[in-house]
Amino acid sequence: MTNRSYYTLENHLQRAVSDALKALFDIDLSPENVRLDPTRKDQDGDFTLVVFPFLKQAHMKPEELGNAIGDYLTAHFPRMIQSYNVVKGFLNLSLTSALYVDQLGEVADQERFGTCAAGEDAPLYMIEYSSPNTNKPLHLGHVRNNLLGYSLAQILKANGCRVIKTNIVNDRGIHICKSMLAWLKWGDGVTPESSGKKGDHLVGDFYVLFDKHYRAEVKELMDSQGLSKEEAEAASPLMKEARQMLEKWEAGDEQVRSLWKKMNDWVYAGFDETYKRLGVDFDKIYYESDTYLEGKKEVLRGLDEGLFVRDEDRSVWADLREDGLDRKILLRSDGTSVYMTQDIGTAKMRFADYPIDRMVYVVGNEQEYHFQVLSILLDKLGFPFGKELVHFSYGMVELPNGKMKSREGTVVDADDLMQAMHEEAHNVSETQGQIKELPEDERNEVDEIVGMGALKYFLLKVDPRKNMMFDPEESIDFNGNTGPFIQYTYARICSLVSKAGDRVDWRGAALELEEKEKSLVQAIDRFPSVVSAAADDLNPAAICNYTFDLVKLYNQFYHDCPVLREENAQLRSFRISLSEETGKVIKTAMGLLGIDVPERM
Repeated sequence: MTNRSYYTLENHLQRAVSDALKALFDIDLSPENVRLDPTRKDQDGDFTLVVFPFLKQAHMKPEELGNAIGDYLTAHFPRMIQSYNVVKGFLNLSLTSALYVDQLGEVADQERFGTCAAGEDAPLYMIEYSSPNTNKPLHLGHVRNNLLGYSLAQILKANGCRVIKTNIVNDRGIHICKSMLAWLKWGDGVTPESSGKKGDHLVGDFYVLFDKHYRAEVKELMDSQGLSKEEAEAASPLMKEARQMLEKWEAGDEQVRSLWKKMNDWVYAGFDETYKRLGVDFDKIYYESDTYLEGKKEVLRGLDEGLFVRDEDRSVWADLREDGLDRKILLRSDGTSVYMTQDIGTAKMRFADYPIDRMVYVVGNEQEYHFQVLSILLDKLGFPFGKELVHFSYGMVELPNGKMKSREGTVVDADDLMQAMHEEAHNVSETQGQIKELPEDERNEVDEIVGMGALKYFLLKVDPRKNMMFDPEESIDFNGNTGPFIQYTYARICSLVSKAGDRVDWRGAALELEEKEKSLVQAIDRFPSVVSAAADDLNPAAICNYTFDLVKLYNQFYHDCPVLREENAQLRSFRISLSEETGKVIKTAMGLLGIDVPERM
């Protein structure tokens, strides 16, 4: 994916080399096929052309050919090529300050530098993320999931794709019935209003309570009747009640459905609060209570067509051993659905609703096998999109004190985490005294922006395919590869630009730039290709790494090159504009990660 409204330094140089090859040797090579690499750090130059591919047509030795092309470029493109050197078959080209000045002008002229709008015929991506269960609140694992999904959507949009952000809510099944049953037994009519708790937290408490009573029941059966753990679990009256409730739900029992709707509504209201604070949203929400029926229809059709088999206990299975996998259950013996059944129905409904070109599932790597099976089953059922599904498989989030376990109520709650990040940001700003002069409401807003920025950046900067360790204290640091460090640099740029006063026209000026200035223009110039590569690779971490490198370069430039104190009016104006364009890129890049940047810190 590329934005062709902007030509990078490399693009300009490619066109020049293409012209040289045509003029000197009648070699027709389109500019985009001219390969240029960054010059090795131990040699002089900005870009390097390997001349070996042209030796045969040019009838020259490598050094002669390199010199011939270098001479042509310096003679015909004096505003572009300052000098060159040849090392064996490698032509190293050094660019002029004038070209860098011109390039910053091109950047400044771009309405939406680094990004482009989607056309009507642009490919349509559907990104599924979040996928919560309505028996518990969102936790740290969900936070990484939501941030990855939302960022992927922003990056694809920035590359001119149409995107639909979707969520599939797991609002049915045995785990939902556990919370419902526990509320009936021990809830005493409590509501979010009467308890002062968010609805998702309240329902989650009852899920934990069910498990507490269930484990006690299993232990009692093992102790009193000498049963094995498996036998005791099978004999548990509490679990039998939960299964009966699920059967009643699938049969449409009025009382069960009414309780289910009431408790789910509590949860949805809680989820909405969490999503809003996290800064993510959805274009379309699907509910498994709707999609599972479509899935059952497809499974039964597959059974009729001989694609699946029914066992003696009435359960329905897909035999995938010929595909190198194993047997996969699709309907339980009591006729109730499993996740796979639901996902078949969800996929069918989505592709019926939208002309999707690419479906991306943002789901943890623990589910890789599941999506492998789903793809095969959809293909067997005759859906052409089956083999094209993309499982964006990301790693788990771990904590310094070990893995999270939701059943035991030891999960790192998303709401608690976001509040803790806000408070940590507040404590840091108090210590550093950055925003003490601001009114309290503005300070609170900045604390929220910084706290959420720290959280998001820390979770997105790691290669999404890797497991990661989350350390809240490390994430909030104003130094190093963190969100606050980047946000602080942006605020510094805003402050500088606001103090700049009148500027003179620097375009076309004969300025001699410092290496730090050139490096910064080069880094800005790379932004469109970074955004493009992040979309191709589905990798928000690439945006993080780029932005951190850009900010480091800016701070080096700021340290070494006076801006407001520069006496040459054109050079001062150029440096102010260079700062301004850096700030714009930082803001755009952080926006692709779903991160706000404050103008004051």
